[in-house]
Amino acid sequence: MDIIYILWLRQMKRYRRSGLRMVLSVVQPLVYFLTLGFGFNSLFQQAGRGSYIQFVVPGVVAQTILFTSIFWGVNIMWDKQFGFLKETLVAPVSRLKVMLGGSLGGATIAVLQGIVLFIIALLFGFHPYSWSMLLLTLAVMAILSMTMVSFSSGIGAVVNDMQGFMAITNFLVVPLFFLSSALFPLDNIPPVMKAIAYANPLTYAVDAMRGSLINQNHFSLPVDFAVMSGTLILLFYFSIHRFKRIQA
Repeated sequence: MDIIYILWLRQMKRYRRSGLRMVLSVVQPLVYFLTLGFGFNSLFQQAGRGSYIQFVVPGVVAQTILFTSIFWGVNIMWDKQFGFLKETLVAPVSRLKVMLGGSLGGATIAVLQGIVLFIIALLFGFHPYSWSMLLLTLAVMAILSMTMVSFSSGIGAVVNDMQGFMAITNFLVVPLFFLSSALFPLDNIPPVMKAIAYANPLTYAVDAMRGSLINQNHFSLPVDFAVMSGTLILLFYFSIHRFKRIQA
């Protein structure tokens, strides 16, 4: 456990020292929230769907966690380049512990970023329907962050150049976000888009977050958590499998 804690603490100290990183990581989601939330709010209300600001906040929080988590693998690329990863892997410690320490650090940072954006949303008028459900929201955020960090770790272990890693993650992150239910309800959308959204694991994380924050679900919470848990197990196994074969 000491190894995991030390590597987790390393990530947290690097995050604390990077003030610009803290700010920039919430700027894009904040722009989505302000422009879409206030821009489409009147149209959403005219359609009888209630407040779009309330609707979009869970999706934008999920976006913050997604973007922060999926680019965490960049740290592995830097550690490869500067030799830190090689020194860590030749130490008499389990590679699983090395991966867990860094991944937990990345997931913690992603959750913190989501919490920061949630607090900003509160200042702009968002209000959860039940404060007691926030613990469930935190659980959703934790599962989503660990899922995306696991995927990012696996990709970082496979790819050996920064350009290749960025190309893969950029190719995936935009469809994952826009083809989920983050920005629009799943009712009355074209069948093709609905099928893609149903196959998108981010959809279930957004749906669970929306259910815990504003009591609006397309699926049920047990279904959301079942899909999220299954995806986490699958991608965590992928990450372990690839990290054990990493060549530093």
